[in-house]
Amino acid sequence: MLLYDTDALNVEDSFSIYISEETLLPGLLDILEEKPVSFNRDHVKWATRLEGWRRARVGHYSYEPRGYHADEFFKKMAMGNQDPVNVTILPGRTLGSVVDQISSQLYADSLEIMSTFQDSTVLADLGIPQEQVIGHLLPETYQTFWTVKPSRFLGQINATFKRLIFEKHQQAIEDSKYTIDEIVTLASIVEWEANVDEEKPTVAGLYLNRLRKGWRLQADPTVNFALGERRRLTYADYQFDHPYNTYLNRGLPPGPITNPSESSILAVLYPEDHNYMFMVATPEGVHDFSRTYAEHQKKTAKWQQWIRKQYRIKRERERAEQ
Repeated sequence: MLLYDTDALNVEDSFSIYISEETLLPGLLDILEEKPVSFNRDHVKWATRLEGWRRARVGHYSYEPRGYHADEFFKKMAMGNQDPVNVTILPGRTLGSVVDQISSQLYADSLEIMSTFQDSTVLADLGIPQEQVIGHLLPETYQTFWTVKPSRFLGQINATFKRLIFEKHQQAIEDSKYTIDEIVTLASIVEWEANVDEEKPTVAGLYLNRLRKGWRLQADPTVNFALGERRRLTYADYQFDHPYNTYLNRGLPPGPITNPSESSILAVLYPEDHNYMFMVATPEGVHDFSRTYAEHQKKTAKWQQWIRKQYRIKRERERAEQ
């Protein structure tokens, strides 16, 4: 038979097809016309009619470069035998941002995903407190199916969190005076504060020193979170009355302010042992640390002077260009 003696479709380069709604063969062939695959339309119609493959189910399907018989090529789509996709979650994001990331990579829309991630029943089944959801969305690349239900995908994320954090570092968690939720909450602040992984244990150690001495954390990222925007803070911002403002409230905020990476969580579990109590951001994107307030004031004045100089240079350049 022609169907089995001849390759009906020749894939010239790897490609994927995303079928967002059940598609009949004519529409599927139109899609294939835009892909790196050559085929005889009449031959394919005849072969698929012979085998009974007349439609493709919703899903993601991948094909590698080689020749395919029509039966082999269309059977996987007709049966809904999907190929997995990789879904990447980036660190340091808000819940809304993570939901948008996921919805751009999966079949489910952002409203369905957000609704699931805020569903008290779903969260209770997974053992995730409502205010801790963002902290459990561990930044990783997850392999799953494009049409996976949001609740199932959240379960997969949570299982990865437990395996990489809770189980792998169980002894360090038990040795800490903080719960896993408190550890993740502090890690979320470290994630926002530190731009480089190498600095994270130092930043974590500083915040832990403040907590140990009963100081307020005075973490700028918590004020940014309370305000709902990431920008340079003013004096008035630090007076903003909000549960997450650690300039006004002692201890840790009620929950994570972002989804911390594994490196930020490990920085809290294995912090650098030092006596630093203060830090100031430098133009290089890192921090200058101090043990005393007097030392901190000198370093702050130094960097503020540098910033004012840069603003002055910028204004002079703009005037010259005008």
